[in-house]
Amino acid sequence: MAKSAVKFKDCLAQYESLTADIAARRFAPIYLLAGDEGYFIDALCRQLSSTILDEAQRSFNQITVYGLDSDAGAIVNMCRQMPMMGSYEVIIVREAQHLQRIENLSHYTTKPQPTTILIVCYKNKESGRGIDRRGSFYKSCVKNGVVFESVRPRDYEIDSWLTARIGRSGMSMQPKAVAMLKEQLGCDLARIDGELQKLAVSLPENTKVVTDEHIERYVGISKEFNTYELCNAVMRQDVERSMRIADHFGRNPKAYPIIVTISVLFGQFRQMFLLGYLMWQTRRRGVPFPSDAELMRTLGVGNIFAIRDMKENIARWNNRRLFNVLGLLREYDAKSKGLDSGGLDQDELLRELLLKIFSSRQ
Repeated sequence: MAKSAVKFKDCLAQYESLTADIAARRFAPIYLLAGDEGYFIDALCRQLSSTILDEAQRSFNQITVYGLDSDAGAIVNMCRQMPMMGSYEVIIVREAQHLQRIENLSHYTTKPQPTTILIVCYKNKESGRGIDRRGSFYKSCVKNGVVFESVRPRDYEIDSWLTARIGRSGMSMQPKAVAMLKEQLGCDLARIDGELQKLAVSLPENTKVVTDEHIERYVGISKEFNTYELCNAVMRQDVERSMRIADHFGRNPKAYPIIVTISVLFGQFRQMFLLGYLMWQTRRRGVPFPSDAELMRTLGVGNIFAIRDMKENIARWNNRRLFNVLGLLREYDAKSKGLDSGGLDQDELLRELLLKIFSSRQ
């Protein structure tokens, strides 16, 4: 299967459209929910399974099978049954990536019954492969039902999703709070959503803005010692604070692995280098400087506050120095993986790296 051309924003738009259709009881006869991001697949499956039939009808007319424990022929036979005392027969195939000869489902999907709703959940990440788009099963799902491709977000795409997700609860989240969640949970939407659900029941009544203090208290992430604060201190050339955070990281290497820290620093300095280059083009070549919205797209930044911070910090770093720092980060990335590390452990490597960044050539 060729790499998907679907972008995260397109996936999100389709997800929101599908959730609205399901809530309005506009059902398709077939749902093929596939892709690398399990969060959307599970969420759509849950909504469908709890919406199509009421609780009493589910006992008779809703069947859930698993790919490892079933076969395509049996599923086709289930789909051809008539519902008992209800409008629909609902067949849910979970972990369909493990189903042998999944193409045989096309014997049903080429001509589905109006009284059956088939939901197929296929998680590419767990199988290492996607559904063959050239096959009759996929093509018949496209023709006769809904195909949803679930795409994993990139790091800079989390902000907009998270903002929208918490906005549905009638709240907003400070940029630092967003950064703390991203650092701790990465791009794992299911874990982030779980933490947001815990926050929703833990926050004081009438809370409108989620702050870093809320994240520290209810999620258990330090607002003082995290890579967001380290990046902020380094960019502001605050040596004392940077080394204090590095010392904390050194005492907690499992919670703050140096490979992750270097990766975050590299991303931040790369954005600064691109910003410096755009400013150089404006000064030297008269190229119009991009708007903040254009900068967010170009630099892969999820919020306007990060752009403002970079504009404030760029005066401290000329392009030559930024280029040198990127070279240092590549060098120490290799050292953190055991190449020419000189026997230094993680905390010693990080301190050495930071000192070289601060003393790099102007």
